[in-house]
Amino acid sequence: MNFKKEARLLKQRIITAVILAPIAIAAIFFLSLPWLAAALLFVMAIGAWEWGPLMGFDNKRRRIAFVLGISAAIVALWMVLPPEQIWLQSADSEDTLNPIAIWVLSIASIWWLFTIVLIFNYPNFSDFWAKHRSVRGLFGLFILVPTWLAFLVLRSADINVDEFHGTRLLLLLFMLVWSADIGAYFAGKRFGKRKLMPNVSPGKTLEGFFGGNVSAAIAMVIMGLIFDWQSQQIIMAVVLALLISTVSVLGDLTESMLKRQAGVKDSGSILPGHGGVLDRIDSLTATAPVFALCYVMFGW
Repeated sequence: MNFKKEARLLKQRIITAVILAPIAIAAIFFLSLPWLAAALLFVMAIGAWEWGPLMGFDNKRRRIAFVLGISAAIVALWMVLPPEQIWLQSADSEDTLNPIAIWVLSIASIWWLFTIVLIFNYPNFSDFWAKHRSVRGLFGLFILVPTWLAFLVLRSADINVDEFHGTRLLLLLFMLVWSADIGAYFAGKRFGKRKLMPNVSPGKTLEGFFGGNVSAAIAMVIMGLIFDWQSQQIIMAVVLALLISTVSVLGDLTESMLKRQAGVKDSGSILPGHGGVLDRIDSLTATAPVFALCYVMFGW
């Protein structure tokens, strides 16, 4: 029975992914920056709605208020930092990232470093933020708003030189996260014995974690061979793959920790086989700001 249930869930996950992946790819290819910003705002609003139960909200009024708060924060950032002005052209004709965007991405990356402390010490330090909804709301702010910006930073990179350069960056990010997710799933199913973080997510194993890392690294090596990268570029790409695949686990574990504290199994049920939108994008909310900051700092 369990095998049949797992097979059915896996089938649902695959069907949902087959439907959603082309939509996401089409959006980043064909939507203009303002329309992409609006579409991302809509996705983050759904994520904010699903964040309500993680804060202990048991009625729609409070959840709507949180959605409006997150949406207002994104709109305010949009007004201060329009998508077309995220990258500034310097005197030497090289684009530089707007300082506001750098600050937001840096704060988000520091936040994900801080989650390591929360995860490793859970539930020892959870009493404070579990009792104060405003703190959990701040967690949502640090996660959802920078994700919106990170996608736009990547999509608009070098857009005046190569319209689809940013699209390729986002596809690279998707490939890293998806390959890590797939590798972790099958490695965990086949070899998983030792628990990764049993207090946070009992289903995750060390074998699955390393399987995800290996899968992401192999995907990058294959890309390097296909596009004839130099050995130094391949090494840098593998390091990036290991970093992003590790950060993706942080995003997954953070949401699992919050759901466990709130007594919630899934953030929602809008996506068959995946749960809610947050369940599907939790890895991307962690990796997108870090990946964008790495691109700004080291280039690609």
